[in-house]
Amino acid sequence: MKVFVIIPAAGLGTRMAPPSPAKTPTKQFKQLGGVPILVHTLRVFASTPAVGEIVIALRKDETAGFQAQLEKQYPELLRKSLRFVEGGEHRQNSVANALASLTAAPDDIVLVHDAVRPFLTSEMIVSVIQAVEKHSAAIVGWPAVDTVKQVERTADGAIVKATIPRASIVMAQTPQGFRYDILKKVFDDALADGFLATDEASMVERAGFPVAVVMGSPKNIKITTPADMELAEFYLKGSG
Repeated sequence: MKVFVIIPAAGLGTRMAPPSPAKTPTKQFKQLGGVPILVHTLRVFASTPAVGEIVIALRKDETAGFQAQLEKQYPELLRKSLRFVEGGEHRQNSVANALASLTAAPDDIVLVHDAVRPFLTSEMIVSVIQAVEKHSAAIVGWPAVDTVKQVERTADGAIVKATIPRASIVMAQTPQGFRYDILKKVFDDALADGFLATDEASMVERAGFPVAVVMGSPKNIKITTPADMELAEFYLKGSG
């Protein structure tokens, strides 16, 4: 059995900063402690022995520059089998392109991880792999802390319709892991149906497969906004 990692990193990150004529780094290349966020993420996967191959989906005009940066500044990351594919307009397109590039057996494991979620741990990765071996699909999740309300959107704003018990809610994180044959099937089905998902697990759920949850961490944040970046800097200083 081989473990592949797919990192979709072709997003523009417009919530991190508004679009402007000036050329600014997209969020995955922003500096966190003097190192690109994406490099922090890659370090964890590259240092995890169970991971066999990493595929990064990047925008076409960013691939050569980032590859050269790795070769010059972070050559240790290239000791792990690492490849690039062209990303798509949406996350799902990027993952599909990476998935199509794999030479995998049906029972190989594919992990998908957000490029800008750099505080994952090797323990999380191993836990997901073990859960996939047992259940065929698994995600990292963290129990909801706040009270969760279901709302109805109206012209005057949002109206609360119900309170959802927190005990039945987890906040989905990544990595998310799947047997290769299951992930390939749900991506093919989504393409045929024109279905666009927010994460891979929802595609697997839609196909009727059970998805297990392993414990994540409140630090396993997705850096999306400037406030997230401030929190990430705090976490990085604490870990150092």
